[in-house]
Amino acid sequence: MGVRKIIHVDLDAFFCSVEEIFDPALKGKAFVVGGPVGTRSVVATSSYAARQKGIHSAMPIDRALKLAPGLIIVCGRHGVYGEYSDKVMDILNRFSGMVEQVSIDEAFLEVSDLPESGEVIARKIQAAIQNETGLPSSLGVATNKLVAKIANNIGKTKNKGSTAPRAITVISPGGEEAFLAPLPTRELWGVGPKTAAVLEELGIFTIGDLAKRSESSLKNRFGKYGYELSYRARGIDFSPVSNEHETKSVSNETTFERDVTDAKKLLDTLQALSSQVAYRLRKHNFCATTIRIKLRWSDFSTITRQFSLRQPTDQDGVIFSTVKGLFLEAWQDRRPVRLLGVGSSGLTSRVHQLSLWETPTEKERRLLEAIDEIRARFGKQGLTRGLKASELEENKKKNISRTDFAKLRNKD
Repeated sequence: MGVRKIIHVDLDAFFCSVEEIFDPALKGKAFVVGGPVGTRSVVATSSYAARQKGIHSAMPIDRALKLAPGLIIVCGRHGVYGEYSDKVMDILNRFSGMVEQVSIDEAFLEVSDLPESGEVIARKIQAAIQNETGLPSSLGVATNKLVAKIANNIGKTKNKGSTAPRAITVISPGGEEAFLAPLPTRELWGVGPKTAAVLEELGIFTIGDLAKRSESSLKNRFGKYGYELSYRARGIDFSPVSNEHETKSVSNETTFERDVTDAKKLLDTLQALSSQVAYRLRKHNFCATTIRIKLRWSDFSTITRQFSLRQPTDQDGVIFSTVKGLFLEAWQDRRPVRLLGVGSSGLTSRVHQLSLWETPTEKERRLLEAIDEIRARFGKQGLTRGLKASELEENKKKNISRTDFAKLRNKD
């Protein structure tokens, strides 16, 4: 096998970048995505203009406002972020069959079998993400995951402006150790504050200092971990890019700009979320045995309710019917709702059973597959399912009766 080509992709200030797509007026301004003021919430992501003022992720919102009194606070919409993440991962999978997603906005690709250079491929990936989603990204290219990740980190930190870095940092084969040498030991995987402090006591401040120490001396001080430190300090990493991971659940949620008490809006939202979850299940060839809802009230208290199905499903109607019953059972006295979420777990591989006759379930599946194809071509909002006329009439009523949950599950 020849020299490996590994690319690390990181979306620049992901949540903020998505918000700028929905509100272009935010571009270049100091703003953060986070919870409301006075709720002990923290910054989820800060724009690059906000970072220039010393604001960073995990900082309390109140502290951020003291650093930047005119700071704009944007409440996150995590269901939307999930959709954009899916779009990016779909793009990455077009370039390589080996994509390892490590977070909502970060992934590794192995492109060793492609004839072009890693830099050329990285530029094509960056352009595709920008053109198809509007999101800026930065990429690191190297012969292994460790160096590609660190290269991307360093490339991004060189940006001192108020806009996304859009960096592409390439470390040529054979240049790994020289690239790492001047960097602080904290840049290495597995070196946290405590380990860094111990290394400093030994006179080791940079990765280059660490690389000069013998494997035996590091083993004597750190045990088996000493060998790993020695290898990493020299830019050696054999870990594979793996796309084999166990998906345990699929979910989508949305946070309302204002608390909602309108039954129709809440049910419409639950139906849309149910369709999104079902779409993702089918896309990855999963069926779910457990359906759940998440409700956050106006006081930020949160509850979840779930129900186990007799048969696994990936169908919009079954999921929505179950979710609707759970919601009506939990929604007391038209209590204001801040957040709604729909989730699925107990995932199994989808299996189709052959039948001599086309059942209603099979008709529904064929319709959903047609809808999925339209969504794939025109986006997830290209086509949606509407409530039945009887449901619309029911939802117009001022109060929804708390029907027996079993009847609700069997409705439709």
